[in-house]
Amino acid sequence: MAQAQQSRNRSRRSTTVWLVDGSRTPFLKFRGRPNPFSAADLGVAAGRQLLLRQPLSTDRINEVIFGCAGPGADEANIARLIALRLGCGHATPAWSVQRNCGSGMQALDSGMQSIRTGRADLVLCGGTEAMSRAPLLFDEAFVRWLADLQTAKRWSSRIRKAAAFRPRMLKPVVALLRGLTDPISGMSMGQTAEKLATRFDIPREAMDRYAVRSHERLARAQDAGWLDEIEAIHAADGSHWEADDGLRRDSSTEHLGTLKPAFEKPFGRVTAGNSAQVTDGAAAVLLASDHAVEEHGLPVLARLRDSEWAGVDPAEMGLGPVHASTPLLRRQRLTPDRVDYWELNEAFAAQVLACLAAWRDPAYCRDHLGLKRAWGEIDPERLNVDGGGISLGHPVGTSGARIVLHLAHVLRRENARRGVATLCIGGGQGGAMLIENPEAN
Repeated sequence: MAQAQQSRNRSRRSTTVWLVDGSRTPFLKFRGRPNPFSAADLGVAAGRQLLLRQPLSTDRINEVIFGCAGPGADEANIARLIALRLGCGHATPAWSVQRNCGSGMQALDSGMQSIRTGRADLVLCGGTEAMSRAPLLFDEAFVRWLADLQTAKRWSSRIRKAAAFRPRMLKPVVALLRGLTDPISGMSMGQTAEKLATRFDIPREAMDRYAVRSHERLARAQDAGWLDEIEAIHAADGSHWEADDGLRRDSSTEHLGTLKPAFEKPFGRVTAGNSAQVTDGAAAVLLASDHAVEEHGLPVLARLRDSEWAGVDPAEMGLGPVHASTPLLRRQRLTPDRVDYWELNEAFAAQVLACLAAWRDPAYCRDHLGLKRAWGEIDPERLNVDGGGISLGHPVGTSGARIVLHLAHVLRRENARRGVATLCIGGGQGGAMLIENPEAN
């Protein structure tokens, strides 16, 4: 009976897609050893309290979509794993998306399209990542040696193959470092940030000031209780977390100025202090059609208005937000001053500052965006008002969902109408999503 009703519901198309509610876990900083939770654990933790708050059973959800850039070996199609553990039922389809840093936002975008086409009325979507659990890999030389040893049929051949072993073959390959290096440009993500710092002449001091501001804003948000989308998580040993644990309340430009360059030694400007933290965490949101909102009496937090994706040079991947947000707003006939709040994911301070500089630069806007003049200025007081990746972390597959969810809360808190969530994406892409607060005056 429930399945028949779901089929009837899905035949109704909805031009409006509502973000009903959302939750996320605290973001846990990587401190040299794996954190207690797998990516699937985090996704379930983010979704559990969210679903318990809803006035409907989990079998009414039509689809589950989660983004994850690096699921564990035993977490294939991690969205399906999360869906079943949350009790969504065997009949609820689930699928995973991977767009590097944009994975969480891609999940929301895909959910939005499912509702608009009438395929679904209720979609649970989000992102999850356990970066601290990225595996250590064997070197390729060791893998070839082991394969030759196992395929040797005679004892004499096995002895010769065994004698070819060299201890250096056991040097581990850090999968996280491989994943954060673009194979096309050969540059790490930090090196692409260095390139932008040089291109737009961004001084080290400006990057460090921006990083300090991120920590100050997160501290203010925590103290004021503005991060109520966070749900506490508990480990098997009894330890628990209620807030993002990467915050450095004592951060200062003086201290950050003592840190050495992390990617371009010895003269680079990008350091561990003005870069996003390597972090674990998950975020989940419930999207609904007009029909589902009316049928179940659901409150709504925000309206998902539109989205845009763009490609850029992988060596300048940090400019992705410029190339995604600009056409998005132009299509909606909006200018920057008509956007009340912005969430621009803080992959690196240099990257955020480079985006702001590109939008101010008439030559860049003319040559790369096809504009006749500079696109405009974004008020720093309306950008990342509660901190960002530098202070709370950037779990790659999660951040796209987090910034949309938090932006919705900011709009509601400030009685503001319109916001843009945007982020750069490793490999040379950008994503942006325009959302609206239906209760704004």
